Amino acid sequence: MGSQSHSKLPAIDFTKPELKPGTHQWDSVKGQVQQALQELGCFEALFDKIPLETRETIFGAMEELFDLPLEIKTRNISKLPYYGYIGQHPKLPLFESIGFDDAHIIQNVEAQTRTFWPQGNTSFRSQIQSFAKELRELSHMIRRMILEIFQVEKYMDEHMKSSEYLLKVMKYKGPKTSEARAGLGAHTDVDLVTILYQNEVNGLGLQSTSTGEWIDWIPSKDAFVITIGESLHAWLNGRLKATYHRVMLSGDKPRYSVGLFTVPKAGYLIKAPEELVDEAHPLLYKPFDYAELLRFLVSNEGRCPQSLLKAYCGV
Repeated sequence: MGSQSHSKLPAIDFTKPELKPGTHQWDSVKGQVQQALQELGCFEALFDKIPLETRETIFGAMEELFDLPLEIKTRNISKLPYYGYIGQHPKLPLFESIGFDDAHIIQNVEAQTRTFWPQGNTSFRSQIQSFAKELRELSHMIRRMILEIFQVEKYMDEHMKSSEYLLKVMKYKGPKTSEARAGLGAHTDVDLVTILYQNEVNGLGLQSTSTGEWIDWIPSKDAFVITIGESLHAWLNGRLKATYHRVMLSGDKPRYSVGLFTVPKAGYLIKAPEELVDEAHPLLYKPFDYAELLRFLVSNEGRCPQSLLKAYCGV
């Protein structure tokens, strides 16, 4: 599984107002993104578009949400696996999550908020929408840089139009022990890009894609963690690896986190651009639909393969 380290992730600054495509500042940050993703598969993003007040109060709002009775939380349902309420699972006793589809659109988050509070909850709705709206822009910047790095920016419009966003709020109960227990075992996300933000409770570990070393991330209120998902790995024909990560917990304090998952739209076929397929880089995966991949993931056949994508659509 690799050794353990407390070394910091590279912190990349996305706060500069002059950070625009084609500028020297953009190319400088893009170079840092390239180095971090090739060496580690993840990095910290410094990003100040979300007001400090919102960042400081989002966890109180999440606590209010997760303290609701179970029969109310389970109103959050979805046709897709992992999108609705997750919790009370015997193999994940410490974990709960609730998803909000395209929460950057105010009407969406308002409707979903009213499933929990029929009278509405303006403060909660505003905080969730603010996070989703600004992190969507950060996702756009990071993905644009990645496409430029691999010289496939001609697919930019298609790439952006074929994606949507799932904002998930997550709670991990403190295990009330001094020994670390798994809140969520080692896994990769199946999306394109994930952006994570969390409270001060340690627990997130990320595995370097080049060395296999596990890095314990020390939370910072100023930083967001960026990881790569299986769908982007497939679209890039393996040029970037999906990031293995896990949550290990000790003590009695709950860990709250919020993540924006950039996902391909249902019905869109994920297919590597022809420019990324050659003799040195033969095609790794057949075209696939992300929604169908999710359904495979929760099937008996898809629960335990060493490589999910190889089992589902490997060439």
